[in-house]
Amino acid sequence: MHPDFKKLIVSYKTSDWEKNLKSFNKNRPILSEVPARKRNLDKIPVKLPSGKSLKLSLGEHNVFQKEIIEEFLPRFGSDCGVLYIGDTSNKIVHIEESVLKKLNFFELSHDELPDIIAFSKKNNWLYLIEAVHSSGPMSETRVLELKKMLKKCEAELIFVTGFLTRTEFRKWMLDIAWETEVWIADNPDHLVHFNGHKFLGAY
Repeated sequence: MHPDFKKLIVSYKTSDWEKNLKSFNKNRPILSEVPARKRNLDKIPVKLPSGKSLKLSLGEHNVFQKEIIEEFLPRFGSDCGVLYIGDTSNKIVHIEESVLKKLNFFELSHDELPDIIAFSKKNNWLYLIEAVHSSGPMSETRVLELKKMLKKCEAELIFVTGFLTRTEFRKWMLDIAWETEVWIADNPDHLVHFNGHKFLGAY
């Protein structure tokens, strides 16, 4: 047994206990802080368009979410504010409930929400973004479900599926719904638009 610890134990329930405990704990981390500090190291820093910084838990899915927030939104949603981010371990890492309620968003449940929700006040566009890593894209079924739940929403809905690479995109291409957008991280300056009259016209 370490001499310092022995001294502490022997003084338990004596007049020296408080003094010895204070001395023993000086410059020693509390046990609960040790794993907490390690967990804080395993975080992915993310900067929102507003300038606010967040930390997501470590994982490939969250690395990709960081790309969407920091690369996709500045290009295709320049005035967007991020209203929601799901985290693979913490479920909900960021949420702006008051803004979502003003937009008549449905009652929040992590399982039903897309990975990222952003709002363009200028265009009144609500971006619903799926970051495809292990789960699927914005399919016809997924879009239909979201439209039903958001029938009272006062913003125009923009459905986006994000992929890390064109190889990943090709795997899921047949499942992607019409009237939705696809963004691929390794070609960040371009979007793939799946049909729709909105963007029909000469380049």
